[in-house]
Amino acid sequence: MRGAHLRLNSQARLEFILGSVADAVTIDTLFGNFRIDTIYHAAAYKHVPIVEQNPLEGHAQQRARHLVSRACGSAGTGRPLHSDLHGQGRAPHVMGATKRMAELVVQALAEAHSGPVFSMVRFGNVLGSSGSVVPLFRSQIENGGPISLTHPEVTRYFMTIKEAVHLVIQEGGMARGGEVFVLDMGEPVKIKDLAAKMIHLSGLSVRDASNPQGDIAIEVVGLRPGEKLYEELLISGEATGTKHPRICQVREDGADGSLLDAELRALENAIRAKSGDFDVRLVLARWVRGYTGAAGGIAAGAAPDGQPLTLH
Repeated sequence: MRGAHLRLNSQARLEFILGSVADAVTIDTLFGNFRIDTIYHAAAYKHVPIVEQNPLEGHAQQRARHLVSRACGSAGTGRPLHSDLHGQGRAPHVMGATKRMAELVVQALAEAHSGPVFSMVRFGNVLGSSGSVVPLFRSQIENGGPISLTHPEVTRYFMTIKEAVHLVIQEGGMARGGEVFVLDMGEPVKIKDLAAKMIHLSGLSVRDASNPQGDIAIEVVGLRPGEKLYEELLISGEATGTKHPRICQVREDGADGSLLDAELRALENAIRAKSGDFDVRLVLARWVRGYTGAAGGIAAGAAPDGQPLTLH
C-alpha cells in the first residue's frame, strides 16, 4: 500500500489504525477522530465448518457490521459499502446466516438514515484468497496428493481479485441507498473439474479407476458441517440489470429495524450470561430464511426473514 502511494506521488496522507471492528470503543474513536467519506467493510469469515462450530465468533462478525453501520448512520458518512467475499443467499450454515443477518441490519439502518448511502454487494469465491480451494489444491498437488474433494457435485462461482475489486468500486458509485447488488460471476465451476484441470496444468495426470497409473488421486472425503453443494446469491428477490453489464441489483425483503435492534440487544445479554451458542442459532433460525439451526439442536421450519423472536 505504501509503495503504491509513493509511486502515485499523491499528496494524500496515509493513516494506519490497528484495532478490531467488533470493538465499539475503537469504532466510536475512529469516527470521532476522522471525517470519513467512504467505507469498504469486507470483514468476513470464509471457513464454513469452523464458524459452524463457533457460532459466537460468527455472530461477532455480524456485530462488527452492525457497529460500523450504526456509526456511519450517526456520523452521516457518505457511502458505507458492505462487501461480502462469500455469497450468502439461502444460508443453511451459521457463517452465511450471520452475513444475511448483517444485511438485514444494514437495510434497516438505510431506511432509518437519509444521509449515508448504504449498499451491500454479494459475490462468490475470489481465486487465491484465504480459504480458497486453489491454494489448498496447489499444495496438495505439490505434496503428491491426494486432492481432497468434499463431494463430486460441489459447485462454486469464482472471480479474480482484480475483477472483484473493479466491480465493487463500480457498484459503490451506483448505490442510492439500501440496495443489495450481486456481481455476475460467470458460469459456476464444478470443483472436481477444477481439481482435474489443476492437476493437468501441473503436467501431471489424474489417478482414478480408468487410469490407475496416474499421478494424483482425487479423494472424496464428504461434506463438512454446514457445507452445501451449490452456491446461491439470491434469496427471494429477482435480479435486475444496472448500467454495468456485470452488476445486478436485487431487492430482498427487509426487517423491522426496532424489532431487530431489540433482538440483537437481547442476544448480547444472553452472550454475556454465557448462554450464547444456542441463542445465536435460535435467533438466526427465526430471522434468516434457509437457516434451521439443525446443527445446534433447533427444530427445522425456520420462519422467513423479518419474523421477530423474543428471548426469555
